[in-house]
Amino acid sequence: MIRDGYVARWLGRDFEAAPGADGEVRLYAPEPTDGFEELRPGRFRRIVPASEIEDLRYVRTTCAWRGERFVIVGEHETWLRVEYAGGRATTAERLGLDRVDQGIWQAWAPSSEIEDVREEFI
Repeated sequence: MIRDGYVARWLGRDFEAAPGADGEVRLYAPEPTDGFEELRPGRFRRIVPASEIEDLRYVRTTCAWRGERFVIVGEHETWLRVEYAGGRATTAERLGLDRVDQGIWQAWAPSSEIEDVREEFI
């Protein structure tokens, strides 16, 4: 599973989360869960006070491709959208990556070429 976003621990369970500036945290679940409202099929939400959250962290999925570190930012069928994490424009150009913004380089990589997939908590 490719994760890139906040994860909150609430009542001993981890949920996808979105902290708000209003002192509340929106928790999301993929299946019906007590106290969660259905937003659409496969997406349920509950809003809780931030004071009830046991832990809140940002998680992202990283990998190695062509000998460099990348963050996985998307997926489609057998391809992964990867963003170069090395910070060197010359390396990004050598790898043939697409420049999507200043200092941001991405590419579609065959998932069969991806190695060392891991989650990093920030």
